[in-house]
Amino acid sequence: MSQFSGALRTFKGGIHPPDSKKITEGKPIEDYLDPQMDLVFPMQQHIGAPCKPLVKKGDRILRGQCIGEAAGFVSSPIHSSVSGVVKDVKPMLHINGSKVMSVVVENDHQYEEAPELAVRYEYTAMKREEIVERIRQAGIVGMGGAGFPAHVKLSPGPDKKIDTIIVNGAECEPFLSSDYRVMIEAPEKVVEGLKILLTLFPEAKGYIGIENNKPKSIELLMDLTKEIPNVSVVPLLTKYPQGGEKQLINAVTGRQVPSGGLPADAGCIVHNIDTVVAIYYALVESLPLMRRIVTVAGGAIREAKNFRVRIGTNIQELIQAAGGFVTEPYKILNGGPMMGMPLYSTDVPVLKGTSALLFFNEEEAFIPEESQCIRCGKCIEACPIHLLPYELNHLALRRDWEGFERMHGMDCIECGSCCYVCPAKRHLTQTFKAGKQIVAANRKKKG
Repeated sequence: MSQFSGALRTFKGGIHPPDSKKITEGKPIEDYLDPQMDLVFPMQQHIGAPCKPLVKKGDRILRGQCIGEAAGFVSSPIHSSVSGVVKDVKPMLHINGSKVMSVVVENDHQYEEAPELAVRYEYTAMKREEIVERIRQAGIVGMGGAGFPAHVKLSPGPDKKIDTIIVNGAECEPFLSSDYRVMIEAPEKVVEGLKILLTLFPEAKGYIGIENNKPKSIELLMDLTKEIPNVSVVPLLTKYPQGGEKQLINAVTGRQVPSGGLPADAGCIVHNIDTVVAIYYALVESLPLMRRIVTVAGGAIREAKNFRVRIGTNIQELIQAAGGFVTEPYKILNGGPMMGMPLYSTDVPVLKGTSALLFFNEEEAFIPEESQCIRCGKCIEACPIHLLPYELNHLALRRDWEGFERMHGMDCIECGSCCYVCPAKRHLTQTFKAGKQIVAANRKKKG
C-alpha cells in the first residue's frame, strides 16, 4: 500500500473498520455454472418497475433468452441463464423477504443458446443511441447492490454536461473481494468496458478509482491504461464508505453532488467494476447479464470463496459449494456487513445485485444494546454527508418528520458509519432508514 501513499485521494468523514479482505482476496474466482436445483428469476432485480413475464408454464427456453420484459424506462429486462423448461410463473420468495412474481426454470444442463447470442456488435461503428439501447436490451444494472438500470444512468437530460466517467473499484465494504478479483483476473475487460462508455461521451475523461489496500489491481490497471490519454487510475485512501457515489466523486474530482441531486448534476457518471465488465460482455461478446461474481464468507462458512454464478442459482447450492457450515450462522447478509440486508431464508436465488453472501457466527453477529446518547459528536465527525446523526435520531424517535426532512434526513446514504463509531451503540441508521421510508410515503400521499 505504501507505494501509493503520497497521492491518495479521499473525502471528509468516514471510518476505518477492519477490512477483513485477506480471507478471500487471494481466492481466484471459481466457476459454479452448472446449478442442480431449479433456477428462480424474480421479475424485480432492479430499481424501477418490475418486469412482465414473457414466458408461461411448459415453455422451453434457451440460455440468453429474454424472459422478463422491462415495464418502463426505469426498468431492466431479465434473461434466462440456462436452457430448460419453465416449471411455473408465480410469486416466490425474494432475497429481500417479500414475495415477487418469478419465473421458475428446470435446468436441462444443455445450455443451448438463444439465436440473438450469435449476433456480433462493433461498438466503434455504432451510434450513441444504439450502444445505450444495446446496454438496455442486455439487462445491465448497477451490480454494486443498488441495481439502478445502467441505460438510465447513461441517458442524462440534455442540460447535464457529462465530462467524467468513474469506474468504482473502491470496494470499501469489509469482507468483499469480488470486484478485486475481477480487476486482477479480467483487467482488460474493465478497461474495454470503460472505453465503450467513453464513446458515449467523447468530451469526457475516464477514471478508475481503487483503494490503496488493492495495490496489485492498481498496478495492473495503471499498466493497461498508460497509453490511453483520456483514462487515469486514481489510488484512493482506504476508508469506508469510499465507494459511495457522492464520496467517490468528491475524492476523484473534488466536486460535491448537490443535496437531493444525482451524479449527473456534478457532471459525472459512476459505474461499478462488474457493471462495466457486463457492458463489455454486452457489446463485445453479445451476452446479456446472466452471471455475476459473489463473495461467500463469514465465520460460519467452512471455506470462504469467490464464485462466478449464474443468476437464478439457489443460494443453498453456494453454501454447499463452500463446504457448508462449521456452525449454525447467527446472521446471514446479502451484501457487506455495513450496508448488507439480512436474509430471511437461504432458499432464494442469486440476483443481479448479489455481490456477497456473509454467514456470521455468534461473535461476528453480536450487536450491543443501546444506551443513552452522550452528545460526544463522533457521529458528526464520521458522517460522510456531514449531517447531524444524533439530532436526526431524536427527530425520528419523536416522529417529527417535518423536522427530519428539514435537517436533510433524506440525504442519509444509510452507510452505518455513525452506528459504527457511536459509544452508546445507538441504532442510528435503522431509524434513518425507517424515517426516510415514512417521509417518502408521506410525499407520495401529498402527490
